[in-house]
Amino acid sequence: MAEIGEGPGTVPEHERILQEIQSTDTACVGPTLRSVYDDQPNAHKKFMEKLDACIRNHDKEIEKMCNFHHQGFVDAITELLKVRTDAEKLKVQVTDTNRRFQDAGKEVIVQTEDIIRCRIQQRNITTVVEKLQLCLPVLEMYSKLKEQMSTKRYYSALKTMEQLENVYFPRVSQYRFCQLMIENLPKLREDIKEISMSDLKDFLESIRKHSDKIGETAMKQAQQQKIFTVTLQKQNNVKFGKTMYINDRIPEERNEIVLKHAFEEEDENEEEVLTVQDLVDFSPVYQCLHIYSVLGDEETFENYYRKQRKKQARLVLQPQSNMHETVDGYRRYFTQIVGFFVVEDHILHVTQGLVTRAYTDELWNMALSKIIAVLRAHSGYGFPVNRLFDLLFEIRDQYNETLLKKWAGVFRDIFEEDNYSPIPIVSEEEYRAIISKFPFQDPDLEKQPFPKKLPMSQSVPHIYIQVKEFIYASLKFSESLHRSSTEIDDMLRKSTNLLLTRTLSSCLLNLIKKPHIGLTELVQIIINTTHLEQACKYLEDFITNITNISQETVHTTRLYGLSTFKDARHAAEGEIYTKLNQKIDEFVQLADYDWTMSEPDGRASGYLMDLINFLRSIFQVFTHLPGKVAQTACMSACQHLSTSLMQMLLDSELKQISMGAVQQFNLDVIQCELFASSEPVPGFQGDTLQLAFIDLRQLLDLFMVWDWSTYLADYGQPASKYLRVNPNTALTLLEKMKDTSKKNNIFAQFRKNDRDKQKLIETVVKQLRSLVNGMSQHT
Repeated sequence: MAEIGEGPGTVPEHERILQEIQSTDTACVGPTLRSVYDDQPNAHKKFMEKLDACIRNHDKEIEKMCNFHHQGFVDAITELLKVRTDAEKLKVQVTDTNRRFQDAGKEVIVQTEDIIRCRIQQRNITTVVEKLQLCLPVLEMYSKLKEQMSTKRYYSALKTMEQLENVYFPRVSQYRFCQLMIENLPKLREDIKEISMSDLKDFLESIRKHSDKIGETAMKQAQQQKIFTVTLQKQNNVKFGKTMYINDRIPEERNEIVLKHAFEEEDENEEEVLTVQDLVDFSPVYQCLHIYSVLGDEETFENYYRKQRKKQARLVLQPQSNMHETVDGYRRYFTQIVGFFVVEDHILHVTQGLVTRAYTDELWNMALSKIIAVLRAHSGYGFPVNRLFDLLFEIRDQYNETLLKKWAGVFRDIFEEDNYSPIPIVSEEEYRAIISKFPFQDPDLEKQPFPKKLPMSQSVPHIYIQVKEFIYASLKFSESLHRSSTEIDDMLRKSTNLLLTRTLSSCLLNLIKKPHIGLTELVQIIINTTHLEQACKYLEDFITNITNISQETVHTTRLYGLSTFKDARHAAEGEIYTKLNQKIDEFVQLADYDWTMSEPDGRASGYLMDLINFLRSIFQVFTHLPGKVAQTACMSACQHLSTSLMQMLLDSELKQISMGAVQQFNLDVIQCELFASSEPVPGFQGDTLQLAFIDLRQLLDLFMVWDWSTYLADYGQPASKYLRVNPNTALTLLEKMKDTSKKNNIFAQFRKNDRDKQKLIETVVKQLRSLVNGMSQHT
């Protein structure tokens, strides 16, 4: 009963257990098998039977599978046996090939080792050559140094030493011969210093002996220059109808005769009068100065030179015991003094720092005190002193020249420190302080509230003050000459005219030409010169107040401020036109057209819009200029821009231009025309400014509309629509477009429209060539 009851229920349970054993992890098999033994007593026997049945089923399946794949396995073994024979043959061949390769490689290995040895030798040779090439320039430079020392070119020798130390020696400092050369250079420098100092001593001895000859020569030259100047002045006075009150009135014919005699006399004496350089060789001074400068011991040389020259000055100023007995004694005494200062003046102007203005002034003051003492001690002998007064007048002229040179430096400093901007005024005190120093009146500006700006820059009142200081300095010397007020007034006005027309004018012209002076600064300079010109009448009043000589006097000289500042303004205006065109060129150089573009961008090029914005801003600054100047600058800029754009189209390096590029270029020209029509500078009548671009406009219209029939038919007619289009220009541009058409239409022969366009271009080109040839033949 029990077995019957267990039978049906246990079979599914055993199948479940078998499935779990087959499908679960081995770690879980134990509990599963335990469940078989935990069940009914005979359950494990039935489970074993079920397990055996399952095993048999699996064996049958395995046998079926093996039977299915058995034939393939047999075929694979058969193929493998066939390959075995071929593998043995291949092994024999590989072994034989390897042996032959080894035999052939032995010779290659030997040759490779030879190549390696050759490469090592070649590398060593190259290294040796490089080292020799490195050493040869050093040896050549040292040989050059020895040659310079032997030929007494000491300054060049010092420069060569510098090159050796800074450039050549560092390259070969590891070699022993280089160390020997380096150790020898200090000794060579000392030798050069000793030799140059010996030459300087010889020079000082030479000029001490030649002082009287130098002074005599200088005085002769000064006398001849005075005769020439006076004679030329007389001729000019007669020529321009000025009344000259001398002994008698000299007719023009007589003046020409006197001037002719003066030239003849000067020609006769020209061979006899020598210059300072002819009498004295200054090369020892230059050489010694250069040598000590290079050696960094310039101060020692300067101190020695000045000390020795002071000693010589004392010897020159010491009068001889019998000097007062003859006129010749005075002459020799003064010629030696003049000769001494002529030499010092020459040294002052040809060297930098060896002789300073303060040093020469000190010597001159010492000489004056000594001369006065000598004249006082020896003036009781009745000798005439007229020539001494003449000498004082000549010294007065030289003094004025010295003042002019000094004030040239003052003006340059003022211009360098100026910011070239209108002077800002924040209070009434500042305004009164400025107009108290500079005569400026503007009722409209006075009504404006603070803060405000004066139209001129800081340099204007400074220049005005310095001109007055110059007048004071010139007056200080003239007062001691015991001349009449009229003569002193004339002297002051003439010296002031020289300051304005020569010194200040030169400084202004040099300032205008400086690279850092831009368009804004040039505009301010023009404004400044206008106010300086207006201030000249106040300078005339200033001189009148000093000398008490009315300006209505016949002989009163007028100040030439008008012409001086007018010339400066013209130069500044010309520089404005030049710099404005240069800025336009800089923008145009940024142009980057794609000359083969198929379609335009639809807007103007960036470089051109930047250029137009720049022109608008700069012409806003020009509103402070006189109207004609601003208009001329604007017209010049537009014409230059038009010419530059035309040259860009016709550039010989530009070989091809597409229609799209022409359309893009047309957009840029339209922007130029809009700028011209916007009246950037007021005062132009109608479309005057737009006419600057008329040549470009007609040329581009011709190509944009492609109206060749009208152009060719109306050419030469006054009413022609394209009157300003030159046939040469049109031909040049059309040929560039023809080349582009050919390049971009490789298959043009297969498209009728392209063929027709190409034929039309070729026809127009032929007609234009005929027109150009006819013009040249007619010409």
